[in-house]
Amino acid sequence: MKISEVTIANLKGYLNVFHDDDDTLLTTILTACRAYISAHTGISADITVTPNLDSYEDLTMALYVLASELYDNRAYNVEAAKNSPVVEAILNIHSVNLL
Repeated sequence: MKISEVTIANLKGYLNVFHDDDDTLLTTILTACRAYISAHTGISADITVTPNLDSYEDLTMALYVLASELYDNRAYNVEAAKNSPVVEAILNIHSVNLL
C-alpha cells in the first residue's frame, strides 16, 4: 500500500480503534506523519513529483508505527529524545538529504 492510499479507516484498523470519536485526531496524526516522513527523508509527498513517498511502499509501515506512537502516547517518544529503531531504520534507508 502506498502512503497516499492510507485512510483513516486503515489507521483505525492498525490501531484497533473501533469508534469514530478520534477521527479528527487521527486525521491530524496522518497528516503529521506524512509530513514528518517527507521532511526526514527529503522525499516529496507530492504525488506529481518523481520520486515521491509513494515510490517506496515500505515507508507506509513507518507511517503506521509513527501514527501508533503518536496516538498511544499523545506525544512522540515521551521517555527519550530519539526515534523508534524501526522507524529510524526505514526512514534512513530512503533519506536523500543526509548531510
